[in-house]
Amino acid sequence: MSRLDRREFLQAAAGGIGSLAMAGCANGIYSGRVSQSTQPNILWISCEDINPDLGCYGDSYAVSPNIDKLADEGVRYDNAFTTAGVCAPVRSTTITGMYQNSIGTCPMRCKGVPPAEVKCFPEYLRAAGYYCTNNSKTDYQFDKPFSAWDDCSNKGHWRNRPAGKPFFSVINLTTTHESRIRQPIGRKAKLHDPAKANVPPYYPDTPLVRNDLACYADNITKMDQQVADILKQLEEDGLAEDTIVWFWGDHGRGLPRCKRWVYDSGLRVPLLIRVPKELRKLANPAGAGSLKPKTVNDELVSFVDFAPTMLSLAGITIPKYMQGQAFLGAQKARKPRDYIYGAKDRIDEAPDLARAVHDRKYSYVRNFMWHVPYSVNMNYMDQMPSMQDMRRLNAEGKLKGAERLYFLPRRPVEELYDLEKDPYEINNLAGDPRNKKVVLRMRKELKLWMSKVEDVGLIPEPDFDAIKRPGDKYELTAKPSFVPQKNTSPEKGQLVEIICLTPGASIEYRIEGQKKKTPWLLYNKPVTIKPGQVISAKAGRIGFKDSKKSQHRFGEPQRRQVQAQAKTAHWRDQLAKTDMLERLLKFKDIDFEGAGGIPKCFKSLNDKCGSIRYWAVIGLHNLCENHSDIQKAKAAIVKLIDDDSWSVRIAAAHALCDWDEQKKGLPVLMEAIKDSHASTRHFAMVSLEQIGDKARPALAAIKAKLKDGYAGRVAGRIVARL
Repeated sequence: MSRLDRREFLQAAAGGIGSLAMAGCANGIYSGRVSQSTQPNILWISCEDINPDLGCYGDSYAVSPNIDKLADEGVRYDNAFTTAGVCAPVRSTTITGMYQNSIGTCPMRCKGVPPAEVKCFPEYLRAAGYYCTNNSKTDYQFDKPFSAWDDCSNKGHWRNRPAGKPFFSVINLTTTHESRIRQPIGRKAKLHDPAKANVPPYYPDTPLVRNDLACYADNITKMDQQVADILKQLEEDGLAEDTIVWFWGDHGRGLPRCKRWVYDSGLRVPLLIRVPKELRKLANPAGAGSLKPKTVNDELVSFVDFAPTMLSLAGITIPKYMQGQAFLGAQKARKPRDYIYGAKDRIDEAPDLARAVHDRKYSYVRNFMWHVPYSVNMNYMDQMPSMQDMRRLNAEGKLKGAERLYFLPRRPVEELYDLEKDPYEINNLAGDPRNKKVVLRMRKELKLWMSKVEDVGLIPEPDFDAIKRPGDKYELTAKPSFVPQKNTSPEKGQLVEIICLTPGASIEYRIEGQKKKTPWLLYNKPVTIKPGQVISAKAGRIGFKDSKKSQHRFGEPQRRQVQAQAKTAHWRDQLAKTDMLERLLKFKDIDFEGAGGIPKCFKSLNDKCGSIRYWAVIGLHNLCENHSDIQKAKAAIVKLIDDDSWSVRIAAAHALCDWDEQKKGLPVLMEAIKDSHASTRHFAMVSLEQIGDKARPALAAIKAKLKDGYAGRVAGRIVARL
């Protein structure tokens, strides 16, 4: 391979940096600043698994004096919503400014590969001169990029910043996580009287339920003191008047029908923002008075808005690819939101698919997997004493009224709740003709949103994973290459550009001398090195493995060679060449037809799109009830057990087993639990669990998978039962 001169090299590299140019940077060189003289310090205090169950939100049971004081000093947002009911998908959205169902990071712990232009927003802050720390939870649905933070550890703190730098610091408090409610085993509430707890009508009023609610409130009180300690540190450092403080919870309380769900109880969270007086004009140029103490803001705010709002506050141009809108700063959206949206895919080992849209009055939920009961087993969730109590009472037939909703054998295709009259969302209005206009409006809005963000949730996870990361193998980011300028002298040094051919890659570098070396720094402009110095660089892209380290010595000519990489087209690029997403969304309208959709399902078994064939099989499996339809479906579906799509094969095998054709279906499921993709193994294991005793001949193969992640959790339940 011949060497390339600088012009040829940069021409070859152009293909690798095009996607970054869309985001305002080319291999880390960022130039999209807004004219702003002040770069405010910003502190995020986040907590886990709480609704607005705080004194400042009117909860008389709560004891949260320090958070209440923070609310008095700033703005309380009464309509702040996450984009999911569980941490990892929410944090994926929060860190990128992109809906998790748009970038393929909605299924829990899925290790996504977002499009090339997508960055963690702190990288833009770092490029603009901020010192960024995270202490310390990430859970982004992809491995944390080295380029996102100056320090991401349990020691990350603004106090470690270099002199003169503005900071963005995140402190994640885990005290209120659901696991802390039930640990240690047998824990009893100490700070709150269980007898005074407010028991939602969808829970049975039992001692265990009341104790869980009281322990949850205890944890909030403990967390409240931690917030006080953090704010005290800010005061001690003389930074309170220079720092914008955010406090937020990542999703609803860690109790049944709250966390993991896209109801109001899963998505509505506290959000408090304190803006010092001298920074209010910067934070809202059109109305600084809206940020004065004791302000209540009732605008709809979504977590997808956090990233663009942070960039707006810091004076950084918001990349066009971000899907949220700024609600503070010079780039604040002209119009507040009319709707917020939520998405739910697989949670832990429980397959699911639901979407939600809320306005100020109504919440609407669309259940795309209406055939799956709400009460599916999840090992982690099922450890909660209140959940165990609910399951026990349901088995004994002792639940009544709204307490039974969670255990319905099937879900409605759509749900509509009037949040003003029914804040607990127990009276589904979707089937009431008087609400037809509202239902149609919300249904239309949801479909428009799913289409706009190119929601990939209707692609079964094994099929999506097959195009996301073929063979479940990570792609390697290309090693950085160096392009030195020709004008080099011992006095002026050598100016060196750093290039990576992987689209979307970010670069960090450090300079090593004879006795010392600098910390790793984010590359955002050409670097000068002096005689005797060596520059080291590494590159990484979200969802890829980081590159190996490259080095360049002072005075060396360019001698890095451009090597073409054998890459698979990114999944988004593959989907862009098809009409799959729109066709899937349209096809799923058959859910509203009930048994009337059976003919369309039969017709679609031969569709060119594997995902549509999958949903056609699911439709027939769950809609065919009379003998004639089932026999016809058997004859058609058996032809699909050798389909190109694992999702189709598994769905077909599951249906055949349920229809007493396990000799044809069971071997397919046993083969699938050996596949290289974890999602395929998990999909098949769920089917093996659902076919009950018919899975007994596969018991040995199932036992071999007891340590296989989410598939192993399901396998454990099968083995325990069989």
